[in-house]
Amino acid sequence: MTGTATKAATTTKYLSWVTLALMTTSSVASLRSAPTMAVYGLACVFLYIVPAVLFLMPTSLVAAELASGWDGGVYKWVGDGLSKPLGFLAVWCQFAMTIFYYPSLLAYVASTFAYIIHPSLASNGPYVAIVIITVYWAGVYVSSRGTKTVAGLSSMGLIIGTLIPGTLLVVLGLVFLSQGNPSAAPMDSAHLLPAWTGLASLVLIVNNFLSYAGMEMNAVHVSSLRNPGKEFPKAMALAAGLVLVIFILPALAISWVVPSASLSLTAGVMQAFDGFFSHFHIGFLTPIVGIALVAAALGGMLTWLAGPSKGLLLIGRSEGYLPPVLTRLNKHGVQQNMLVAQGVFTTAIALLYALIPNVSSAYWILSVITTQVYLIMYVLMFAAAAKLRRDDPDHPRGYRAPALYALCLLGSVSSVAAFAIGFVPPSQFGSGNPLMYFAIVGGGMGIVGLLIPYLFYRNRRESWKIAVPQEAE
Repeated sequence: MTGTATKAATTTKYLSWVTLALMTTSSVASLRSAPTMAVYGLACVFLYIVPAVLFLMPTSLVAAELASGWDGGVYKWVGDGLSKPLGFLAVWCQFAMTIFYYPSLLAYVASTFAYIIHPSLASNGPYVAIVIITVYWAGVYVSSRGTKTVAGLSSMGLIIGTLIPGTLLVVLGLVFLSQGNPSAAPMDSAHLLPAWTGLASLVLIVNNFLSYAGMEMNAVHVSSLRNPGKEFPKAMALAAGLVLVIFILPALAISWVVPSASLSLTAGVMQAFDGFFSHFHIGFLTPIVGIALVAAALGGMLTWLAGPSKGLLLIGRSEGYLPPVLTRLNKHGVQQNMLVAQGVFTTAIALLYALIPNVSSAYWILSVITTQVYLIMYVLMFAAAAKLRRDDPDHPRGYRAPALYALCLLGSVSSVAAFAIGFVPPSQFGSGNPLMYFAIVGGGMGIVGLLIPYLFYRNRRESWKIAVPQEAE
C-alpha cells in the first residue's frame, strides 16, 4: 500500500509532454497577428515558417537547458553567464517590451470592439487611443487590488478567443471557396513567396519573431517532465505545429475574403468575419464573435499585467537597481507604483494612435519596437547559454540541448539580423518617410530598451536594497 502511494505521489509530479505542448500553444498562439500576414496571401506560410526555424527552435531548446539548470529566469541565466548588469538589462527588456505590447494589444481590442458598436471607428485614431488609455488604467486598478478572479481567463482565452473563432473563420472560408467564390488573394504556386521589393520585403519576417516570443517562459516547466531529454523536443515539435496551424490557416482565410488594399492590421479579423457573415446572411453573429475576441484579449491582459514586473521587482529590491518608490508594495502585495509608472509610458505611446493618421501604421510601428526591445534580451540569453556550457559544463542540467553552440549561433545571428532589418520600413509603407520611421523605431527602442536601464544602473544605491522575503524568491 505504501509503495503504491509513494508511486502515485511520484507520478503526480510529472507533466505529460502533450500537456506542456498545449500550455505552450495557449501562451504563444493568437489570432491578433493574422491580419498582418493576411496582406501577403499564400506567402504568409513562408513568412511564418522561416522565423519558426530560425528563432522558435533555438529559443525553445536553449531556454529549456537554462531553465532546467538555473532557477530565477532570464536574470539568473544572463547574470551567471555574463554579468549582473547585463542580467538586469535582460530582465528589463523582458519587462519593457510590455510597454509597447499593451498598446498594440489594446488597439486590436479597440478595433474589434468597434465592430460591435460602429465599424467605422476601427480606423479612428482618437477612438483607439481613448480605448487603450481607458482600458489599461482600468486594468491597473483591478491588478493593484490583487484581484484573483481573472486568473482563469488566460486558460479560457485559447478556447474562447483563439480556437473557436479561428476554426469558425477557416470553416467559413473553405465553404466560401467551395461555392466557387474567387479568393481575394491569389492562391497559386507563383505566390508562395512574397514579392521581392528589396530589403523592405524582409521586414515582415521580423514582426513574426515576436509571434514566437515567450518560449523562455514556458521552458521553466522542462523539469516537470518525466524524461526531459526525449519529451521536451517532442512537446516543442507538437507546440510548433499547433502554433503554425493557428497562425497560418486563419491568416489565409482572411486573405480569401478581404482584399489586401483594404485590410486593417488591427481590425482585419473582424473584417473577415463581417465579410463571411454578410455573405452567408448571418450578420447577427458579428457582435457575438467580437465580444468573444475582446473578452479573451482583455482576460490575457489582466492576467499578465502585473506578471512581467514581478521579476524586475525582485531584482530591483535585492540588487538596489530601482528606487524604493518603484519597488514599494501596496496593502495587497502588488507593485502598484511600478504599474503606474509603466502606465505613464503606455499612455504616451497610446497617443501615437491619435497623432499618426493611419491606425495600421501605428500598430505596425509599435509591434516592431516591441520586437526590437525583446530581441536585445534574446541575444543576451543565447550568449549566456553558450558561455555557461563552456565555463560550467558539469553544472547539473535536467535537459541538455543538442548542438547548443550551433543553436546559440543560429539564434543570435537571426536575432541580430532581425534587429537590423527592423529599422527598415516595410514595403507596404514605402510611401512614408524612412527617416521618420527610423527615428520613431530607434528612439522608442533606444530610450526604453537601453537608456532607461542604463540610468537606473548608473544611479543605483546600496540604500535601495530591500531584503526579499523567502517566499518571494
